[in-house]
Amino acid sequence: MMLTDPTQKYRAFPQVDLPNRQWPSNVITKAPRWLSTDMRDGNQSLIDPMNAEKKRRFFDLLLKVGVKEIEVGFPAAGATEFDFISSLVRDGAIPDDVFPQVLTQARADLIATTFESLRGAKKAIVHVYNAISPAWRNIVFQMERPEIRAIAVNAAKLLRDHAAKQPDTDWHFEYSPETFSTAELDFSLECCEAVMDILQPTLERPLILNLPATVECATPNIYADQIEWICRNISRRDSVVISLHTHNDRGTGVAAAELGIMAGADRVEGCLFGNGERTGNCDLVTVALNMYTQGINPELDFSDIDEVIQTVEYCNQLPVHPRHPYAGELVFTAFSGSHQDAIKKGFAAQEARNDQIWNVPYLPIDPKDLGRDYEAVIRVNSQSGKGGVAWVLQQDKGYKLPKKMQADFSKVVQAFADQSSRELNAADISTAFEEHYCLTDDQPYALIDYQEGGAAGDRIFTGKIAHQGGERSISGRGNGLISSVLAALRDELGVELEIADYSEHAIGAGTNVNAAAYVECRTPDGRTVFGIGTDSDVATASVKAVLSAANGIAVRG
Repeated sequence: MMLTDPTQKYRAFPQVDLPNRQWPSNVITKAPRWLSTDMRDGNQSLIDPMNAEKKRRFFDLLLKVGVKEIEVGFPAAGATEFDFISSLVRDGAIPDDVFPQVLTQARADLIATTFESLRGAKKAIVHVYNAISPAWRNIVFQMERPEIRAIAVNAAKLLRDHAAKQPDTDWHFEYSPETFSTAELDFSLECCEAVMDILQPTLERPLILNLPATVECATPNIYADQIEWICRNISRRDSVVISLHTHNDRGTGVAAAELGIMAGADRVEGCLFGNGERTGNCDLVTVALNMYTQGINPELDFSDIDEVIQTVEYCNQLPVHPRHPYAGELVFTAFSGSHQDAIKKGFAAQEARNDQIWNVPYLPIDPKDLGRDYEAVIRVNSQSGKGGVAWVLQQDKGYKLPKKMQADFSKVVQAFADQSSRELNAADISTAFEEHYCLTDDQPYALIDYQEGGAAGDRIFTGKIAHQGGERSISGRGNGLISSVLAALRDELGVELEIADYSEHAIGAGTNVNAAAYVECRTPDGRTVFGIGTDSDVATASVKAVLSAANGIAVRG
């Protein structure tokens, strides 16, 4: 049972003493170095870890996306990991511009196995870590600070010595003061400085210092303070790469990484879509695309986001949530009527503008940049409005309904959605549209053929229509084609209508296009009825539109 006074059990995380902190005023201006930990951290958190085939498929995906640093595994964990990593080296599967990285605990036997797994590699990063926080020191290890520091120093010496035994490989090193986010900053700095004293990093060959939020225990601003504090106080800042490895225990792994970059970090570790232990790691896709929407090239390519999703879901056997930022099935979808109307108007304004700057309400990114089309941007259910219905018809049929006609048809769709209690797809809406505006076969009046004659201002319509199972010739006179059609309907069939509004447009582009014509008509008793017609000839389309309205009167009374 939750406590009414949580202070009996939990303590607020302490603030960082950081006068004149700079990160809140900083902005991200370029992509960090990226490291994917999918094949190690992500893999060890799966119910069924990836086999060699899935690991290779994931590795190839990361190469295609453009990740240049890939933690390919934990070679000392077992034969499967060791053999896979060795096979990447042996098969020449690692491009020259890609760094494979491997992780090891700070133990002599594990470090030896780790180096052996990479024998023959052109270059590699060996990442060693040891936990340093008070909980680990006091509970897990029952050691004091000097003993913990000695573990880090001994591990650094082993990295140096094993690298010397394989001089043909271009070795790089990474050290993590594990549990950094819950450790004392001065002790984190002490351990990092001690490792630096052994490995002697330089500007040309820097040491990667990974500062992990192993368990996220505070708001992301505190993590940013911790990162800025280290960046300010580390002795050889130009000879180290500050790397972030955030987790999502509080749901702010992405925010912590972004604020950490603002605080001076150079590198971000994480997984595609945030897979990882407990609530997951930093989501590299989200961080990268957040940058992209701010005009920054993330140097990762998610142009086919659905292929990335498909591969990750296959390899991890975990679904990407429908609401996952940028990637989820529903993230570019609006059901709400007001949202749909705003999006529809945004697309229209976007099309009319001369520049390419993206500015569509509710869509922070153009779905087409990620390989998505616009068909799923607006979907219709009982919450939808006229704008959404009009959008679906425009995308599916090319119709651009006048506003009043949108309102008229949205009532039909609303009733259909309420009755069916489900989402309506494009086929549902098109069928309802054709039925309501009498565009299906076997209508009371259907145009077979017609001729138009007379002089300007005095036009004569002579038409042949299908009516009551047969054909009937009708004619009428007016000052234009539409008025002469209305006269023919009135004089020959007793259908009396007057035009309140008319519009037309081309469907598609090019030379072989159809035309759509829309009419808003009034009956003698004041009712409004709408009609639509389409044809390769705009005049014929307008005649069909009038007959559509006439059919509406005949069918619905």
